[in-house]
Amino acid sequence: MERSFQTEIQALQLGAGQTFHGEGILAVTKALLQSGVTYVGGYQGSPVSHLLDVMVQAREDLEQLGVHVEACTNESSAAAMLAASIMYPVRGAVTWKSVVGTNVASDALSNLASPGVRGGALIVVGEDYGEGASVIQERTHAFALKSTLWLLDPRPHLPTIVRMVERGFELSEASNTPVLMELRIRTCHLRGSFVASDNKAPAISSRALAQQPPAFDYDKLAHPPATFRHEKLKYEQRMPAAQRFIEKAALNEWMPGDVRGIALIVQGGLYNTVVRAMQQVGLADAEGRPRIDMLVLNVVYPLVPAEIERACAGRAAVLVIEEGQPEFIEKDVATLVHRAGSPVRVHGKDLLAMAGEYTVEVVARGLVQFVERHAGADAGRAGTAWLDTVSDLRRRASEALGGAVPQRPPNFCTGCPERPVYAALKLVEREVGPLHISADIGCHSFASFEPFSFGHSILGYGMSLASSAAVKNFSAKRPVAIMGDGGFWHNGLLSGVTSALLNRGDGVLVIMKNGYTSATGTQETISTPTSASRRVAEGTSATGSELTIESTLKGMGVRWLKTVHNYRVSKVREALREALTTPFGGLKVIIAEGECQLERQRRLRPLRAERLKQGLRTVRTRYGVDEDTCTGDHSCIRLSGCPTLTVKDTTDPLRTQPVAHVTNGCVGCGLCGEVADAAVLCPSFHRIDIVTHPSWWDRLLDRINRVVIGALQPA
Repeated sequence: MERSFQTEIQALQLGAGQTFHGEGILAVTKALLQSGVTYVGGYQGSPVSHLLDVMVQAREDLEQLGVHVEACTNESSAAAMLAASIMYPVRGAVTWKSVVGTNVASDALSNLASPGVRGGALIVVGEDYGEGASVIQERTHAFALKSTLWLLDPRPHLPTIVRMVERGFELSEASNTPVLMELRIRTCHLRGSFVASDNKAPAISSRALAQQPPAFDYDKLAHPPATFRHEKLKYEQRMPAAQRFIEKAALNEWMPGDVRGIALIVQGGLYNTVVRAMQQVGLADAEGRPRIDMLVLNVVYPLVPAEIERACAGRAAVLVIEEGQPEFIEKDVATLVHRAGSPVRVHGKDLLAMAGEYTVEVVARGLVQFVERHAGADAGRAGTAWLDTVSDLRRRASEALGGAVPQRPPNFCTGCPERPVYAALKLVEREVGPLHISADIGCHSFASFEPFSFGHSILGYGMSLASSAAVKNFSAKRPVAIMGDGGFWHNGLLSGVTSALLNRGDGVLVIMKNGYTSATGTQETISTPTSASRRVAEGTSATGSELTIESTLKGMGVRWLKTVHNYRVSKVREALREALTTPFGGLKVIIAEGECQLERQRRLRPLRAERLKQGLRTVRTRYGVDEDTCTGDHSCIRLSGCPTLTVKDTTDPLRTQPVAHVTNGCVGCGLCGEVADAAVLCPSFHRIDIVTHPSWWDRLLDRINRVVIGALQPA
């Protein structure tokens, strides 16, 4: 896993009256257990990876409650787990990264939402929207509207988050509808505390089996003609039931202020940002109490007409603060106001940005315009002054820096086994010319940045081979598709390999086999060596597995298959060149094998630290550059892109060009030397073995070396 959650796992056992301290996503985990959840599943992805990671690591403890935990192979299989709640009175929760994860799960979600559920069904999605996002800029709200799934957006406050999880199950059961709960990046990692409750063992579970299956009920199937009745039930029965529950349970919160005639309607997840903006412009006190009446929507769909009418009653204007586009909530509010015949003026995207993350400054600008227009210029004077100060500080900072701050795009980790493959691919392009390269979601997408700049499309996790299906028919050269082993098992095997074999596709697929789903935290896959999931699948203890990518591809009928070691750049180049030039007309697969360096270092560092602590002989390998040999053209840097391979000023007074230099962050992967050898660059790299607590033999060899080298060197 990305890191150990042993401390957090202990916190899951807290009982009634004890205080839980931790992150927002861990509070969700505890709340699930307090709600009597029967089963939990999901697919990892930031920012909600911790939820599933903690559950998997705490599996033994959860089994005592009868809670079943399943790390699913993709989001679609996770969503399909919720079918258990269609007929059985059991509570289930699944999780994944939105919006890309919800795309994958949408087929199952649509067919789940149509018949509805009997037991509570909660879908926790990481709303990866804004400047810190790693995916396309879309919102979960559209999926909620499309499939009639209720959408929670809790205020970033741990007691509120816990309450919304518990009430979310109740809302689901009261309206027979699955419930989505979106958690923004900052909400997931917000730290706080709440008073815990006892964990509840579910009435039906792996420890308390259902006595018999439910009676057959055709109306619970997502199948015509039942689906036509489902459509009417959604809006005639389920939505009114949901609205009644939301209002009765007071899931949305009213924050009163002292400025008359105006009000705010705010997405719950934006509450902290809005309050901070109000503090900066003099519309909230130091403790966050707003001066303007505020309706905080912890449930953003469906809206409750009575709550909107009360928020608008007696107001000249309301401002709807809704991040992202299109303006779903604003349009709903405007429609309800119009139908109620209210004269209130509804503002939203006319005063705030249509798209992009709502930072404090963005919200503050909209608030100032709103209060100046409807509460007088005096009400916005403090805000105008603060915004002018911010603009002045930004201008002065830009002048001091001499311009904008340079971009710092993400990069491969030091020693990443994927970097040598792209170095080899760059060398091949020098020989055969530019290639069409279909990139994929995962660590390998970093190759789209300098110095490689590879990738003509990124369409989905494991979709790289499928995305080159049409290109291969008109491309002068065979297209190259690249995916990781995580993407291969997630979607690539069926969407890419199977389709290519069916259609006799003549392309090249490179699979980065690093042993884990690395980009989301090095979670195990079914082909992870000696992994728990692998042993469970085999019913064996440790080794001897045939569940490898190679055996799977051979079983599927792939006839051209080569496995190469990533760090052997010349060997990888030869395999790529052969795949691109061979007369063989079918799918050609190169498996580039090299363990994720981040996971390798996590394993080796504690061992090295323990040996050092015990005074035992410890060897650390790193590389260096002989600056007397370095030519200064820096081809090695352009071909490898390693963060530890940089430049420094030369000590030679007769040379003006900086020379290559390896920093102390080197992990000794050897890529720099391999690239220099494969590309026939200057022989300036050397290997250094740093020996701590050397043995007598090490000391003897060192003395001999010094004597011999001294004798060979001129005086």
